[in-house]
Amino acid sequence: MIDRTELLQTFDALLQPERFRDYGPNGLQVEGRAAVSRIVSGVTASRALIEAAIAARADTIFVHHGLFWRGQDGCVTGWMKQRLALLLAHNINLIAYHLPLDAHPELGNNAQLGLKLGLQGQSRFGEQDLGFLGKPQAGLAFGTAQALREHVAARLGRSVTLVEAAPRPIRTIAWCSGGAQAYFEAAIAAGADAYITGEISEPQAHYARECGVAFLACGHHASERYGAPAVAAHVAAQLGLAHEFIDIENPA
Repeated sequence: MIDRTELLQTFDALLQPERFRDYGPNGLQVEGRAAVSRIVSGVTASRALIEAAIAARADTIFVHHGLFWRGQDGCVTGWMKQRLALLLAHNINLIAYHLPLDAHPELGNNAQLGLKLGLQGQSRFGEQDLGFLGKPQAGLAFGTAQALREHVAARLGRSVTLVEAAPRPIRTIAWCSGGAQAYFEAAIAAGADAYITGEISEPQAHYARECGVAFLACGHHASERYGAPAVAAHVAAQLGLAHEFIDIENPA
């Protein structure tokens, strides 16, 4: 058991939130017990995750998607009241890191997604250097975008939307987890043959066809399942805390 302040300082030292312009607060979002011993990690601070963390007797929840975002109306009603009521009633800390968790070079969402997909030789591109650029690891080769789609679908265990460009081998791959479809133009400029992210919006289909770069959307949740447990497990091991990852299924 350690003091919550030490836990937060360890997360901050690892993820360096001060480096990022983000869409909401990074770090402690809801204050619970001062002494912590058991972390549950997950993707989103949903009511289902909070209820599962309560059942797991956690004193701290660590997530990528917290409760508070820029542009909210600030009212504690409906789903917000329900989630906050559970956290406060059970005295559970909610800790959330958004862009810092995407960006960490080894444990973050993008680094871990690259490992899961067998991509290596990473360099960065895009706003705040969040996008990763690399090539398939030794033994992997993708003669077509369709072959890459089948590989991604098999590794992530879900269907993948592909907008196929002109047929060509896929040698350089860019990726950025979650809702990073707006990074597609930067990926094209960086020299990618294909771009992998979580979501697709209407313009990206046209960019793919007109610029000759394949676009693959593999799911927001599916692409961001790996950073939170990697970071939480690393910090828990460092501080001698218990840790459990709870994945709340989400088709998005």
